[in-house]
Amino acid sequence: MKTNNIIKKFAIGITFCLLLLNVAAFGQEPPPPPDSHGSNGNQSAGAPVDGGVGLLVGLGLAYGVRKLYRLRKEKQEHSDQNNPA
Repeated sequence: MKTNNIIKKFAIGITFCLLLLNVAAFGQEPPPPPDSHGSNGNQSAGAPVDGGVGLLVGLGLAYGVRKLYRLRKEKQEHSDQNNPA
């Protein structure tokens, strides 16, 4: 029963994240700078996204490791209660 609850929460979380990514994917690019600044045509300014993506991936990994640690600890405590030494 508890496993089903965990799976439901995980599925809801994944769905929510996918919805947020979908909204972010349709964001508009800022307008190009005026031609008086020496630009040739319609060139985009290439914003760096490495730091933000790396931070999000790192936080996601840390959260996953924490969840696994707690799940294993909880499972071990449950097995220790059922098999006292």
